[in-house]
Amino acid sequence: MIDLRRYGKTPFSVVVIHGGPGARGEMKPVALELSRTYGVLEYLQTATSINGQIKELKNSLNKHTNLPVTLIGHSWGAWLGFIFAAKYPKLVKKLILVSSGPFEDKYVSQIMITRLRRLRHKERNELNTYIKLMNKQKVNKLTLKRLTKKVGDDLVFVKFGELMSKTDSFKPIRIKNKVDFRLDIMQGVWRQAEKLRKSGKLLNLGNKIKCPVIAIHGEYDPHPADGVKKPLSSIIKNFRFILLKNCGHTPWIERQTREKFFRILKSEI
Repeated sequence: MIDLRRYGKTPFSVVVIHGGPGARGEMKPVALELSRTYGVLEYLQTATSINGQIKELKNSLNKHTNLPVTLIGHSWGAWLGFIFAAKYPKLVKKLILVSSGPFEDKYVSQIMITRLRRLRHKERNELNTYIKLMNKQKVNKLTLKRLTKKVGDDLVFVKFGELMSKTDSFKPIRIKNKVDFRLDIMQGVWRQAEKLRKSGKLLNLGNKIKCPVIAIHGEYDPHPADGVKKPLSSIIKNFRFILLKNCGHTPWIERQTREKFFRILKSEI
């Protein structure tokens, strides 16, 4: 099943890809802003595998866009755009990676260390519990009872995301946007994605990318900037890296950098 939203007028030449995996709809604010100038397609992932999402994205582009397109991926969506551009280089005019995860395994341990440092003791315990629940690991019954009373079993992924937003943001503003969190997508896709990175195959895909690649990254983002900048600089010929000060993992909610982020984004399309 293909799920998507259209913004602005045809031709649809820009495609935004959300992260998570499974945070369906998180790129709507970006799509709305860009649609003032461009026809924008927001691809909403439904498949629970990387290959399934690649197939969905390809079908969406073939049926609804004016090829080749500019792909803008956030977080996991940056990786998905990267994989897609390597597999179908003729379909992608430009690739913009926003707040991408690191492309080499050696940078991964820094992410959780940074996040835990930004949480209170109680929040750290909650985070560890949510992670165990999402990975179907055993959890202390008293802890589980306290948490499920508050959030309900089906909202564990939502509460996990809320804690991540707290650790990953510098000075955020509130934006009304309903996101459909799908734990099944996150579990299915992320296991495959981690293996792809650990094996080195993810980074090697960069050899097949022919279009210009721009990475936009927040200085406050727990995902280390060097984990994106250094690996991609060594493998992609036409690559540029833009670092935003006072900015976390989601630039369009950051009070101090939101406008600058959109200016950069529009100038790169």
